Amino acid sequence: MTSTVPALGTRTAEGSALQAVLLDMDGTLVDTEGFWWDVEVEIFAGLGHALDDSWRHVVVGGPMTRSAGFLIEATGADITLAELTELLNEGFEDRIDHALPLMPGAARLLAELHEHAIPTALVSASHRRIIDRVLSTLGPHHFALSIAGDEVTRTKPFPDPYLLAAAGLGAEPDRCAVVEDTATGVAAAEAAGCRVVAVPSIAPITPAEGRTVVTSLEEVDLAFLRGLMTEMR
Repeated sequence: MTSTVPALGTRTAEGSALQAVLLDMDGTLVDTEGFWWDVEVEIFAGLGHALDDSWRHVVVGGPMTRSAGFLIEATGADITLAELTELLNEGFEDRIDHALPLMPGAARLLAELHEHAIPTALVSASHRRIIDRVLSTLGPHHFALSIAGDEVTRTKPFPDPYLLAAAGLGAEPDRCAVVEDTATGVAAAEAAGCRVVAVPSIAPITPAEGRTVVTSLEEVDLAFLRGLMTEMR
């Protein structure tokens, strides 16, 4: 999904230098990280393999090729990467067709960014077929564009998705605020040179230079994101 990119008019009377906001999807806006793990457990159980719960931290937040490949290698399951990818997408789609819970604060943040005409992009390692289904719940009007994991040569943890999103919005990466929930996503955003707000979902993330860690999106609003840019001065 790509819609018209709004004019880059985010400098206000307060002097904010925020040019765009780039948002991760699973675990950040929608409470679905657990969905992926449940599907993985179910599929591998059908193949005669039990997944070790410690592997959950390995596969969270990464591209499907990495997580699926890891699970195949770790279990020795008799399934190809292409076959597993299809089963994972189908299983996830079935779950979000029944329920798609938003993370606390997500609806309010999206509404505020839209109200103030802040250029906003959805940047996910999930495939396009998944993103488009989720967008129907999040509201496609909230995003000027979206980047899917199967639309880039290198997805997270590489910076490519965030660099592509910033370019698509006509923004400088270091004037973009990124909101992420996993170490993989944080690594991608920081490699792109963006300012990062981490809202950990499964595994903890430590604060660092250029990175702010919060416990919930309830703590994040437009003033907060603009403040990240002010700190750069």
